[in-house]
Amino acid sequence: MVKIFDTHTHLNDLTFVGQEASLMDRAARLGVVKVANVGSNQALNEGALRLAGMFPNAYVIVGWHPDDAKDYNAAAAAWLQAQLHQPKVIAIGEIGLDYHWDASPRPVQRRVFAEQLALAKAADLPVSIHSREALADTYQILQQAGLPPQRIIMHSFNAEPEWVNKFLDLGAYLSFSGVITFKNAAYLRESLRQVPLDKLLVETDAPYLTPMPHRGQQNEPGYTRYVVAGIAQSLGLPLATIAAQTYRNALKVFGLEATK
Repeated sequence: MVKIFDTHTHLNDLTFVGQEASLMDRAARLGVVKVANVGSNQALNEGALRLAGMFPNAYVIVGWHPDDAKDYNAAAAAWLQAQLHQPKVIAIGEIGLDYHWDASPRPVQRRVFAEQLALAKAADLPVSIHSREALADTYQILQQAGLPPQRIIMHSFNAEPEWVNKFLDLGAYLSFSGVITFKNAAYLRESLRQVPLDKLLVETDAPYLTPMPHRGQQNEPGYTRYVVAGIAQSLGLPLATIAAQTYRNALKVFGLEATK
């Protein structure tokens, strides 16, 4: 049986309240044996930590999303720093820039992004990066942050091929979501073909970005299998090859090799 790691999901979302156990069981039946639940504000960070206590194969990524950057203050920074010592906290995220919704002022987004990158660098933790309509500023801030290699994850990578080598040059992993299976995502499949297999990750971003053949329905961690299948088809490789490689990559970037 294949082993798949959903490196970015949101079972801590209110959408899933009361369904978490059944969704984790269904994921396991599809080969998705580890998940990282990602926070974006105080409530969702705490929800991810709660789920880590309920499920041995659920890990935690904590941070303040750019939409919530306006609420990131000294108390939030102190709380976040304290959580970085929790044994199942494996990264800071999702952090970055969102110029589509602009829910927080752009200067605030940039400042909060840089501050959380500095926390990650000091703690030697990877970061899960959200970037929407903000690739140039995201790249510049990451470049200035000077994180060590193997510490950047470009969450739900959705950029044209010319951006691939820029982020690879920063040592980033590129994580693909259900978008890779969409019929109108030929540009992204072209980008995918430029990514070395050892820099590739998979995710659902559930409850969002449901892959084919379930597009139009609510996404869930088990559907990472269809993301893997879409990547395998695009690259002309067996599903098992992509599952095994992305699983190894996830263990490496999150420092979980000992857990297997």
